[in-house]
Amino acid sequence: MKRGILILVALACLGAVAGAYFTQHHWGMEPCPWCILQRILFLLIAALALIGALLPQRAIQIGVTALITATSAGGVAAALYQHFVAAKSSSCNLTFADKVIGTFHLDTLWPDMFEVRANCADAIAHLLGVPYEFWSLMLFVVVALAALWTLRSDA
Repeated sequence: MKRGILILVALACLGAVAGAYFTQHHWGMEPCPWCILQRILFLLIAALALIGALLPQRAIQIGVTALITATSAGGVAAALYQHFVAAKSSSCNLTFADKVIGTFHLDTLWPDMFEVRANCADAIAHLLGVPYEFWSLMLFVVVALAALWTLRSDA
Protein backbone atom coordinates (compact mmCIF):
# COMPACT_ATOMS: atom_id res chain seq x y z
CA MET A 1 0.00 0.00 0.00
CA LYS A 2 2.83 2.43 0.85
CA ARG A 3 4.51 1.79 -2.46
CA GLY A 4 1.24 2.34 -4.28
CA ILE A 5 0.67 5.69 -2.59
CA LEU A 6 4.19 6.86 -3.37
CA ILE A 7 3.86 5.75 -6.99
CA LEU A 8 0.58 7.67 -7.23
CA VAL A 9 2.31 10.73 -5.74
CA ALA A 10 5.06 10.46 -8.35
CA LEU A 11 2.54 10.04 -11.17
CA ALA A 12 0.45 12.99 -9.96
CA CYS A 13 3.52 15.23 -9.83
CA LEU A 14 4.72 14.11 -13.25
CA GLY A 15 1.18 14.63 -14.55
CA ALA A 16 1.14 18.17 -13.17
CA VAL A 17 4.40 18.99 -14.94
CA ALA A 18 3.15 17.39 -18.15
CA GLY A 19 -0.07 19.40 -17.86
CA ALA A 20 1.87 22.63 -17.35
CA TYR A 21 4.05 21.80 -20.35
CA PHE A 22 0.96 21.09 -22.45
CA THR A 23 -0.84 24.29 -21.46
CA GLN A 24 2.33 26.26 -22.12
CA HIS A 25 2.92 24.92 -25.61
CA HIS A 26 -0.68 24.40 -26.78
CA TRP A 27 -2.71 27.05 -24.93
CA GLY A 28 -0.07 29.77 -24.71
CA MET A 29 0.16 29.88 -20.90
CA GLU A 30 3.75 31.12 -20.68
CA PRO A 31 5.54 30.38 -17.38
CA CYS A 32 7.04 32.89 -14.98
CA PRO A 33 9.95 32.07 -12.64
CA TRP A 34 7.57 30.96 -9.88
CA CYS A 35 5.76 28.62 -12.29
CA ILE A 36 9.09 27.08 -13.24
CA LEU A 37 10.10 26.71 -9.59
CA GLN A 38 6.90 24.79 -8.92
CA ARG A 39 7.67 22.47 -11.85
CA ILE A 40 11.10 21.82 -10.35
CA LEU A 41 9.56 21.05 -6.96
CA PHE A 42 7.05 18.64 -8.50
CA LEU A 43 9.86 16.82 -10.30
CA LEU A 44 11.88 16.63 -7.09
CA ILE A 45 8.88 15.21 -5.23
CA ALA A 46 8.33 12.65 -8.00
CA ALA A 47 11.95 11.50 -7.71
CA LEU A 48 11.71 11.28 -3.91
CA ALA A 49 8.45 9.34 -4.10
CA LEU A 50 9.96 6.84 -6.52
CA ILE A 51 12.96 6.39 -4.23
CA GLY A 52 10.58 5.76 -1.35
CA ALA A 53 8.58 3.27 -3.42
CA LEU A 54 11.67 1.37 -4.51
CA LEU A 55 13.40 1.36 -1.10
CA PRO A 56 10.63 0.71 1.43
CA GLN A 57 12.77 0.41 4.59
CA ARG A 58 11.21 2.32 7.49
CA ALA A 59 14.12 4.78 7.89
CA ILE A 60 14.00 5.61 4.19
CA GLN A 61 10.21 6.00 4.36
CA ILE A 62 10.56 8.49 7.20
CA GLY A 63 13.30 10.44 5.40
CA VAL A 64 11.43 10.47 2.08
CA THR A 65 8.23 11.55 3.81
CA ALA A 66 10.03 14.38 5.59
CA LEU A 67 11.63 15.55 2.34
CA ILE A 68 8.38 15.30 0.36
CA THR A 69 6.51 17.18 3.08
CA ALA A 70 9.16 19.92 3.25
CA THR A 71 9.29 20.20 -0.55
CA SER A 72 5.50 20.35 -0.68
CA ALA A 73 5.53 23.12 1.92
CA GLY A 74 7.99 24.97 -0.29
CA GLY A 75 5.61 24.46 -3.21
CA VAL A 76 2.70 25.85 -1.21
CA ALA A 77 4.84 28.87 -0.28
CA ALA A 78 5.87 29.36 -3.93
CA ALA A 79 2.26 29.20 -5.15
CA LEU A 80 1.09 31.64 -2.48
CA TYR A 81 3.99 34.00 -3.17
CA GLN A 82 3.28 33.83 -6.89
CA HIS A 83 -0.39 34.70 -6.37
CA PHE A 84 -0.22 37.31 -3.64
CA VAL A 85 3.14 39.01 -4.30
CA ALA A 86 4.81 38.22 -7.61
CA ALA A 87 1.69 38.52 -9.76
CA LYS A 88 1.19 42.06 -8.48
CA SER A 89 4.77 43.09 -9.24
CA SER A 90 5.84 44.68 -12.50
CA SER A 91 8.97 42.51 -12.47
CA CYS A 92 9.79 39.21 -10.84
CA ASN A 93 13.36 39.28 -12.08
CA LEU A 94 16.16 38.21 -9.71
CA THR A 95 13.80 36.64 -7.19
CA PHE A 96 14.50 33.43 -5.30
CA ALA A 97 12.83 31.48 -8.12
CA ASP A 98 15.15 33.06 -10.71
CA LYS A 99 18.17 32.25 -8.58
CA VAL A 100 17.19 28.57 -8.27
CA ILE A 101 16.63 28.25 -12.01
CA GLY A 102 19.92 30.01 -12.76
CA THR A 103 21.91 28.02 -10.21
CA PHE A 104 21.03 24.70 -11.79
CA HIS A 105 21.08 26.06 -15.39
CA LEU A 106 17.85 24.24 -16.08
CA ASP A 107 16.73 26.96 -18.47
CA THR A 108 19.70 26.23 -20.72
CA LEU A 109 19.61 22.43 -20.28
CA TRP A 110 15.93 22.12 -21.21
CA PRO A 111 14.58 25.49 -22.33
CA ASP A 112 11.21 24.15 -23.52
CA MET A 113 10.46 23.06 -19.97
CA PHE A 114 12.38 25.44 -17.71
CA GLU A 115 12.90 28.70 -19.58
CA VAL A 116 11.10 31.68 -18.07
CA ARG A 117 8.92 33.15 -20.80
CA ALA A 118 6.82 35.75 -18.98
CA ASN A 119 7.00 38.05 -16.02
CA CYS A 120 4.75 37.23 -13.10
CA ALA A 121 2.11 39.87 -13.82
CA ASP A 122 1.80 38.77 -17.46
CA ALA A 123 1.71 35.06 -16.59
CA ILE A 124 -1.59 35.23 -14.69
CA ALA A 125 -3.74 32.38 -15.95
CA HIS A 126 -6.90 30.57 -14.88
CA LEU A 127 -7.94 27.00 -15.49
CA LEU A 128 -11.65 26.27 -15.05
CA GLY A 129 -12.00 29.64 -13.34
CA VAL A 130 -9.35 28.89 -10.69
CA PRO A 131 -5.97 30.65 -10.69
CA TYR A 132 -3.44 28.24 -12.15
CA GLU A 133 -1.14 28.49 -9.13
CA PHE A 134 -4.00 27.39 -6.83
CA TRP A 135 -4.23 24.09 -8.71
CA SER A 136 -0.56 23.67 -7.99
CA LEU A 137 -1.06 24.64 -4.36
CA MET A 138 -3.86 22.08 -3.95
CA LEU A 139 -1.70 19.31 -5.40
CA PHE A 140 1.20 20.22 -3.09
CA VAL A 141 -1.15 19.88 -0.09
CA VAL A 142 -2.56 16.56 -1.31
CA VAL A 143 0.97 15.25 -1.96
CA ALA A 144 2.12 16.18 1.55
CA LEU A 145 -0.92 14.49 3.10
CA ALA A 146 -0.41 11.37 0.98
CA ALA A 147 3.25 11.18 1.97
CA LEU A 148 2.36 11.53 5.63
CA TRP A 149 -0.28 8.82 5.18
CA THR A 150 2.48 6.37 4.23
CA LEU A 151 3.88 6.66 7.76
CA ARG A 152 0.80 5.05 9.26
CA SER A 153 1.75 1.63 10.58
CA ASP A 154 -1.06 -0.12 8.71
CA ALA A 155 -0.67 1.83 5.45
